[in-house]
Amino acid sequence: MGENDGSSGAAQSAQSEDDTSQGFLTRLLRGFGNGSQPDTGSMAGSSNGTLAARGRSLANLARLRVEDVMVPKVEVVSVAADVTRDELLEIFRQSGLTRLPVYRDTLDTPLGLVHLKDFALKYGFNGGQKAKFALEQMMRPLLYAPPSMPIGVLLQKMQTDRIHMALVIDEYGGVDGLVTIEDLIEQVIGEIEDEHDIEESQFWVEEAPGCYLAQSRTPVDDFESAIGQKLLVGDDMEEVDTLGGLVIRLAGRVPARGEVVKHPDGFDFEVVDADPRRVKRLRVRLSSVQKQAAE
Repeated sequence: MGENDGSSGAAQSAQSEDDTSQGFLTRLLRGFGNGSQPDTGSMAGSSNGTLAARGRSLANLARLRVEDVMVPKVEVVSVAADVTRDELLEIFRQSGLTRLPVYRDTLDTPLGLVHLKDFALKYGFNGGQKAKFALEQMMRPLLYAPPSMPIGVLLQKMQTDRIHMALVIDEYGGVDGLVTIEDLIEQVIGEIEDEHDIEESQFWVEEAPGCYLAQSRTPVDDFESAIGQKLLVGDDMEEVDTLGGLVIRLAGRVPARGEVVKHPDGFDFEVVDADPRRVKRLRVRLSSVQKQAAE
């Protein structure tokens, strides 16, 4: 595949992707209107619990601001403009992300974003094609949003401009964080699980002896029964029901992605996935003594 053919294929593929999401976003934003707050009063008074919950979710479009849902700058995975093809491929592989911001010198000088699909179409999924690597030919534009912008307004702008990633810019022009269209939609319809996440019917999987990958909503009682160990210690944890709630209680805050929270009895809770508002997935590691007890 030549360079021009790759660029054309990437553009057609990107157009198809954007057209697919267009219909869904149009229906979603119809409930929001042109930046106005949805009428949730009648919904909240409805005897239909599902409808009431939907109304509260739609209200987030006006109630929440971009700063409430953004990924903080320190957690943003991005690439420099002079990145090599092999380095870019490795960052895509390690992060599991499909879109990455591109910057010059620092993230405060953003240039655009690079999409894994464009890279794969131009250079092959293993990066092995012989075409000369040119990152600038693959870069797509980014949106920029102030922290105070309602998420419904940004969601509409993403739909209109067909750009699904935005950098959050402070009053001095620096980058505060990053928001994707998935982050915004999740505030309305709930968490979006993909094929790499734990199946909905599974709260956890055992990756290796004494090592578990678990959803944050895993019931503590069920997990304790599975490993044969107590996790809740002290009277102050009587109201904790899930592993995510336990980790937040232990840390005293919402821990960041990649952070390891220690349990008094020797457990390690690694935060695999999280946003500023909640923990999503955890890796639980038992000590050698605990492993033997669980076996």
